[in-house]
Amino acid sequence: MSNSAINHINAFESGLESNSANHVALTPLSFIERTAAVYPDRVATVQGEVRRTWKESYERSRRLASALTQAGVKRGDTVSVMLPNCSEMFECHFGVPMAGAVLNTLNVRLDAELIAFTLDHGEATVLITDREFSDTIKKALHLVARPPLVIDVDDPDFIGGELLGSKTYEDLLAEGDPEFQWQPPADEWEAISLNYTSGTTGNPKGVVYHHRGAYLNAVSNVLSWGMGQHPVYLWTLPMFHCNGWCFPWTLAAVAGVSVSLRHVRPEPIFELIGREKVSHFCGAPIVLNMLNNADAEMRSAIDHPIKVMTAGAAPPATVIAGMESMGVEVTQVYGLTETYGPCVVSAWHDKWNSRSSEERAALKARQGVKTPMLESLMVADPDTLEPVPRNGQTIGEVFMRGNNVMKGYLKNGRATEEAFAGGWFHSGDLAVWHEDGYIEIKDRSKDIIISGGENISSIEIEDVLYRHPQVMEAAVVARDDDKWGETPCAFVELKSGAKVEEAEIIEFCRSQMARFKAPRTVVFGPLPKTSTGKIQKFVLREQTKTL
Repeated sequence: MSNSAINHINAFESGLESNSANHVALTPLSFIERTAAVYPDRVATVQGEVRRTWKESYERSRRLASALTQAGVKRGDTVSVMLPNCSEMFECHFGVPMAGAVLNTLNVRLDAELIAFTLDHGEATVLITDREFSDTIKKALHLVARPPLVIDVDDPDFIGGELLGSKTYEDLLAEGDPEFQWQPPADEWEAISLNYTSGTTGNPKGVVYHHRGAYLNAVSNVLSWGMGQHPVYLWTLPMFHCNGWCFPWTLAAVAGVSVSLRHVRPEPIFELIGREKVSHFCGAPIVLNMLNNADAEMRSAIDHPIKVMTAGAAPPATVIAGMESMGVEVTQVYGLTETYGPCVVSAWHDKWNSRSSEERAALKARQGVKTPMLESLMVADPDTLEPVPRNGQTIGEVFMRGNNVMKGYLKNGRATEEAFAGGWFHSGDLAVWHEDGYIEIKDRSKDIIISGGENISSIEIEDVLYRHPQVMEAAVVARDDDKWGETPCAFVELKSGAKVEEAEIIEFCRSQMARFKAPRTVVFGPLPKTSTGKIQKFVLREQTKTL
């Protein structure tokens, strides 16, 4: 654009600068303020027999913010929480940032050493913890350099553990003001939360979210899933994981119901689905597979429309087909901790409805296209950033760009610079790009198996393994081989009572894919998993060294 054109625009817009009337920092905290005013008497949270309205939840969140402020928490301080999926965890997503603090949700499956590292690295001033995790927290507190103020959540329905803090969460709230006049961030770029990556290859990295990104991704969830008003959402996804994919803030935006579930097991899931008429829930493919294999009597609780959003690993088409046979509509999404959770969705087209169930499941298994709030998505050469052809065959790395990409890694400038090299976020995931613009993940870059010079996708083999009628769960990793360099090694957990030999599994795979791609080794037994249900392939890779 020429200088004269720029000058013309500047002159035309003279006096049109932003001000407090036409520009307000975006924050998801505004959602609960509105919903508490518009729908004060609608149920907001359900935990066992305890039900609280949006008016009550907003008042409790303000009490929390007020009490934290009185306790000395300042803007920008970190407040860590070690909590299961519970109403207190839900309230922390509002009360902590209302105090101007940064919410750090801790992975409840981590050991004391990693929890201590996280508390020190994030410089937590306050730790809100559930008595269920007192053993781990007690050890961690002896390891930290600067012990935080400890507040206990004392759930009367949980038996065990001990109280470690100076007061309980309810005692803390009693000190707070339900009319606390919290202030939105002066700048929407201010941090709202701190989430740590899994740290499977060293200390975890601290991913920093800002208010703008949390606001936009919360709205993106509504648009991507067609949620509408007043959904009933069941917490099978851990709220500590990417702030529950931003769904605490999403539920505030649509005046939904947050149904808590402390432990993810089939019985309570189906019981709550039937009792609360759950309309939506999220979960890793491993959770869907667990529900698929539940008793028929349990599955009978599904007598109304339900939508499930799944991500974490590419779900086998058979898992998707199994859920839909129960009347559950599956939406596949994809994202990372660094992208606030889901930022890619397998958007559905009505023209696909006439396809066979197998074809529909295969289409739903693709990760898809960018969500409404992600600006750009591409599959490209990781070195040149040149987009790959949209032929469904050429493998490249997945790159994202937009407002729902993290601020960066806390105290790790080098990792941040590498992640944003070239002006794109580097996901580390490998995918193909289809002609219709949908991407399909083929593997993490470290999970591709290179055998005799051929690239083999572990996900492709896993998809075949899940078709075997006796296979409950499966994962494939590379095993070192003197002749081929690497060969596929399958780890398989069979369904209860099933008996299958290694040779049968291998032959089954050979009958349904190129023979060179079939696993050369099959190991039977339970699979190691993360707290979010992801199979820990790094553990399996270590196991191959002893085979």
